[in-house]
Amino acid sequence: MIAYQAKRACSAAIVAAFVAVLTGCASTTAQNPKDPYEGFNRTMFKVNEGIDVVLKPVAQGYDAAAPLPVKAGVGNFFGNLNDAWTSINDFLQGKGSDGLSDAGRFLINTTVGIGGVFDVASEMGLEKKSEDFGQTMAVWGVGEGAYLYWPIIGPRTTRDTFGWAVDSYAYPVRWVNDVPVRNSLAGLRIVDMRASLLPTDKVIEEAAFDKYNYIRDAYLQNRRSEIRDGRPAPRED
Repeated sequence: MIAYQAKRACSAAIVAAFVAVLTGCASTTAQNPKDPYEGFNRTMFKVNEGIDVVLKPVAQGYDAAAPLPVKAGVGNFFGNLNDAWTSINDFLQGKGSDGLSDAGRFLINTTVGIGGVFDVASEMGLEKKSEDFGQTMAVWGVGEGAYLYWPIIGPRTTRDTFGWAVDSYAYPVRWVNDVPVRNSLAGLRIVDMRASLLPTDKVIEEAAFDKYNYIRDAYLQNRRSEIRDGRPAPRED
């Protein structure tokens, strides 16, 4: 119940903040053209840092207490659910062979891998990939729009914010009818994802004079690379 209420509160905060951006309540005086709402984004970044004061210790406790096979199994389980959606986005992007490969990964890991707890497909040579609806929209020619920073979900472009909404709606956990089970899975996923980011915390702290700028630039660079499937950026005149 607590996880459900937190999720509703987070969704309401994101919607309210996004309305503020669209209605001009966010600052548009920033000089950086790729970050026109920097004032708003930095405020949300501080909000997220405040949330992380609670979330990070929970993730650290999980990381310390859970045996490595358990953490691997949890990550594999949620990753397997992502493979199903990745396959659909592969087909929407016209990547038929990748779509078949990722669909095969999902079927193999769901059955032989016992619900995705074991990544049997990778051992069989089926490479894991990641495609989401934001990437699909990029392939369709939708521009990335302004950079935005949200509580909980972190950095996104405008395009990827809408993509995240579609991804969240399509995610299988959302459709679990048993409310306690659904909320427990959602909470475990958040903690598992935060725990997976713990190694990057020290890197960011040591490398970044301004954490906000570092995360923004790293996100945009990595996101554009994902959309190009790792290909070099086109040479600009």
